[in-house]
Amino acid sequence: MSEHLPYTIASVSLDEDGTRLSISFNTPEVLVTALGAQRERPFLSLSTTEANVTITTTGSGPVTERDVTLARKIADAAARYLADCEQLHAAQAATPMLPGLDEDAA
Repeated sequence: MSEHLPYTIASVSLDEDGTRLSISFNTPEVLVTALGAQRERPFLSLSTTEANVTITTTGSGPVTERDVTLARKIADAAARYLADCEQLHAAQAATPMLPGLDEDAA
């Protein structure tokens, strides 16, 4: 049985279109924080010991309609991610691995 160890990847791409930073959290050890109205603008933060991503309002200013739209898209994507995780976890639990069988071969 192969073990899937947690990890975080951060990469930078430079090309004629500019610079692109990509972060991939492949770990359940992500601290998810949301701070809101008591700070004049909301913040959503995803953090590990290796990287942090923070989302807040346009230009760090007052909340705009576009900020509200983005927040709804984030909530919708998070709900889909949760549903997919629950579905796959249930399916994996219903199909036990045979002793000595590598899960990649199943």
